[in-house]
Amino acid sequence: MRSLLLLLFSCTVMTQAQMNVDDLTGLAANPANKLEQLTQLALDKITAAAAKEGIKIQLVSGYRSFARQRSIWNRKYKRYQSQGLEPDAIFDKIVEYSTVPGTSRHHWGTDVDLIDGNATYSGDVLVPDKFHGDGPFCEFKDWMEAHASDYGFELVYTNAGNRSGFKYEPWHYSYAPVSKDYLEIYNEKMEFVTFLRSQDIMGMNDISDDRLLRYFKEHINGVNPSLKTTTTKRKE
Repeated sequence: MRSLLLLLFSCTVMTQAQMNVDDLTGLAANPANKLEQLTQLALDKITAAAAKEGIKIQLVSGYRSFARQRSIWNRKYKRYQSQGLEPDAIFDKIVEYSTVPGTSRHHWGTDVDLIDGNATYSGDVLVPDKFHGDGPFCEFKDWMEAHASDYGFELVYTNAGNRSGFKYEPWHYSYAPVSKDYLEIYNEKMEFVTFLRSQDIMGMNDISDDRLLRYFKEHINGVNPSLKTTTTKRKE
């Protein structure tokens, strides 16, 4: 059985040779917004397990295309621009929580934003306070902390004080058996600054190369160490 699973894994996950820039950046066609195959299988399994204990794992956001991420980015950029912020300040403000189009882990189909659909809540759901104290998703958070790794899922942006990049997101999980390899491929294949400047993304021509490269290091690679291959860690 183990050999069969390993064969299935090797046949399903795209290798470095197979993946191209479109696959890495959300430009590849995915009209149904499907998750990566093994990620979907693992999500189905953990959802079934949680349901037995009264937790209804609900997907808030899964795969996200480049076009969708660009619309989010451009909308926020216009809002902060109208408030009189300079390009670098706008960039810093947006990347507290939102990724630059073409750099989102959601482009890979391996990352999911999750909540408990059985909880009683109102307003925005992806708010850290709702996962702590007496928040509606505390039981979900406790269950995931105890069981997520058993199904291959790891929290991406932890609350660790030594982590750089995006702010803490207790809802954002990644299927590590696939995504850690995709991060390594992303680091190896992407001509990062050249790509961003070639796309119709607001502000990209006004941000310095140094700032973009710092984003690459601190945000794209500022993730839970459990989501990095040995090769990725060694190169840091």
